[in-house]
Amino acid sequence: MARNTSLYFRVVEGRNLPAKDVSGSSDPYCIVKVDNEIVARTATVWRNLNPFWGEEYTLHLPMGFHNLAFYVMDEDTIGHDDVIGKISLCREYISSHPKGIDSWINLTRVDPDEEVQGEIYLELHVVDNQQRRMLHCHVLEARDLAPRDISGTSDPFTRVFCNNQTLETSIIKKTRFPHWDEVLEFDLDLEADEVSESSEVSVVSVEVWDWDMVGKNDFLGRVEVSLDTIQKFPATKGWFRLLPFGNAEEDTGGKLGALRLTVRLCEDRILPSMYYQPLVELLADSIVSPTEEESITPLAMLEEVSSVESRQEVAMKLVKIFLGQGLAVPFLDYVNMREVTRTTDPNTLFRSNSLASKSMEQFMKVVGMPYLHGVLKPVINQIFEEKRYIELDPCKIDLNRSRKISFKGSLSEDQVRESSLELLKGYLSDIMDAIIGSVDQCPPVMRVAFKQLHKRVEDQFPEPANEDVKYVAISGYLFLRFFAPAILTPKLFNLRDHHADTRTSRSLLLLAKTVQSIGNLGLQLGHGKEQWMAPLHPFILQSISRVRDFLDQLIDVDSENVSEAQPRTLFHPSVTIKEGYLHKRKAEGMGLVTRFTFRKRYFWLSSETLSYSKSPDWQVRSSIPIQRICAVERVDENAFQQAHMMQIMTKDNEGQLHTMYIQCKNVNELNQWLSAIRKASIYNERMLPSCHPGAFRNGRWTCCLQSDRAVRGCSRTHSAVTLGDWSDPLDPDAEAQMVYRQLLLGRDKLRKTYLEFSDPGTAPEREERSCDISAKQERSPSFQDRRMAAAARLLDVIQDLERAHQAFERREREEGPNHSHHP
Repeated sequence: MARNTSLYFRVVEGRNLPAKDVSGSSDPYCIVKVDNEIVARTATVWRNLNPFWGEEYTLHLPMGFHNLAFYVMDEDTIGHDDVIGKISLCREYISSHPKGIDSWINLTRVDPDEEVQGEIYLELHVVDNQQRRMLHCHVLEARDLAPRDISGTSDPFTRVFCNNQTLETSIIKKTRFPHWDEVLEFDLDLEADEVSESSEVSVVSVEVWDWDMVGKNDFLGRVEVSLDTIQKFPATKGWFRLLPFGNAEEDTGGKLGALRLTVRLCEDRILPSMYYQPLVELLADSIVSPTEEESITPLAMLEEVSSVESRQEVAMKLVKIFLGQGLAVPFLDYVNMREVTRTTDPNTLFRSNSLASKSMEQFMKVVGMPYLHGVLKPVINQIFEEKRYIELDPCKIDLNRSRKISFKGSLSEDQVRESSLELLKGYLSDIMDAIIGSVDQCPPVMRVAFKQLHKRVEDQFPEPANEDVKYVAISGYLFLRFFAPAILTPKLFNLRDHHADTRTSRSLLLLAKTVQSIGNLGLQLGHGKEQWMAPLHPFILQSISRVRDFLDQLIDVDSENVSEAQPRTLFHPSVTIKEGYLHKRKAEGMGLVTRFTFRKRYFWLSSETLSYSKSPDWQVRSSIPIQRICAVERVDENAFQQAHMMQIMTKDNEGQLHTMYIQCKNVNELNQWLSAIRKASIYNERMLPSCHPGAFRNGRWTCCLQSDRAVRGCSRTHSAVTLGDWSDPLDPDAEAQMVYRQLLLGRDKLRKTYLEFSDPGTAPEREERSCDISAKQERSPSFQDRRMAAAARLLDVIQDLERAHQAFERREREEGPNHSHHP
């Protein structure tokens, strides 16, 4: 049984940060760490003590985690960046907020003694030796220790305390992955009387220190195990997580400022597929075998009991479940038909955050993101690179800023607006030409979904006065919920690595507003408060007929010959999931490490190959089959004296291991590439359980100092740790588990509905229900019975899954502690 841990966090904004620069301000950014590993870095907000970031991430951590930390830094162009403060949240604290954390939290000071990381492998057991009891403490190795020296390593040794005795291991120089393999023995009968009189429980304390020739040694972490535990479980051994001294973090009362954070944790046990099959089949029955009464299907009941806050997540999981079943288009047709038939005013169609609107929105992101990138990326890149000053609102025009766009000094307000209008029309022409010319690029499955939506709306609103409704229904999704949001915030759609600066952000806002108006087919022109947008109205009106023609072409598709994605992948093998320039190490085994050993290469990643060449248009490409990848991991900075590096380990046909070292330009790019390649290779067989985070140079590994090149890796691999986004592979079991969890939360509501119809109640109640039922299209007399039966089936499936979870949990408890100190 697998475990699935998803950690969502959003770094919203900061307030009242201290000034770190001589100018009286700071240039803040945030680093986010999970168990001391950097997983994200926000953009820098220059010269601002109240910065806004709004950056969000989802991490999939199947092995779980212990701690989530946010560090606020001040970027300096010269020297090291300053640490402003940190917020540290343990997993237990986050778990205690099932609905998530969304609040302002004060920053605390960073204490070096608290910044510990890594694990140590110990074997502890008590033996009787000639009528004396002895504790054998076998200190084997440690991994991922904190770097305390300027070289990016440490010189670790272990100090063990037991029964008023202290013993130390040897010092191992320049490593974060030391191998001691030393046994320290303690006499447990020594001063036994004193120990027995003590009210404290006797413990074995194992501390790891970094030895320094000059000055005091640096603390690296410690582990405490009670003697009672060691005697109770004779084979007390395994990896123990290193912990700080335990000094409580001091809340500085807001003197270091605060961060507004949103954090949500989802921890699930994923059962084997067979347990979810009844639930998936029940949901599929709503579509495959539709009933006359749309409100008595399990899907309809799921929408009833799920909260508005969870609807987006439910929609995403349902889309992926039905993609895996090859039923995404019928599913969307079903939820859209429910929405259309319940709508009486066409102006309100799909305007709410219903299951239908959220499902279509998530469906477009899942299957249409490569399409979106192909359409918008060139013009978005141009806008970012040109950084033109654009403004139409008279209240916001800054004539001082306009000097930079003219060699003739300041422009008048009219000249700024005229210049801005021409620039906007130029960008808009490029955007609209790209969209309207993209019919063949649009995924066929999206086109079929739009075709069916068009038909449902046309059948529901056939009147000539509602001629545009069938177009607005499609453009409302495609323009208002897909293209316009991507133009407004390109980073959230992976179109750019960083947020736009203030000037570019304003240009994108004006463009997104206009594209939104075009998507509305100009129906709201002149009704808004922003009359200063009027100069763009002629362009909007000219675009409307082109949009109608585009939508007609888009739905002119053969529904029968469109096959949906296979269960394990969302993309055609030839689709490029990620691409860009990276630096590849020239060769393995070189003694010298210089910047010349790295070559700039353009990489492409698809679901079948990772390929690279000298440039995007270079004819000759080298390719690595994805199925040969057996590990994708970070590389220690001291291995090559280079930051932001990863290694891709592959096996050839003879079973020989090969390692390619790649350098990325920043930590976010590194994490994105790690995640993308891991997702592409997630179903590979024979993935490596461990690897070396260093490099083999000068006859030994730089990480653990072992001289055998083929020795087992000193660090565990993280092949299933990924960033959540649109390119996630389908995982039907994890998706079904989330749907089950929502149904479990709504079970009481479902029971109430079920019992309400099974209990005759009082005469007035029966009469009221009778009126309600007759009002709903004069349903047949068996409606109540069928609704009760459908609810009962759903409740039975929920109960079966709950029992299966309980059985697995009981089995885990019966198997004992299973070394609960393990990571």
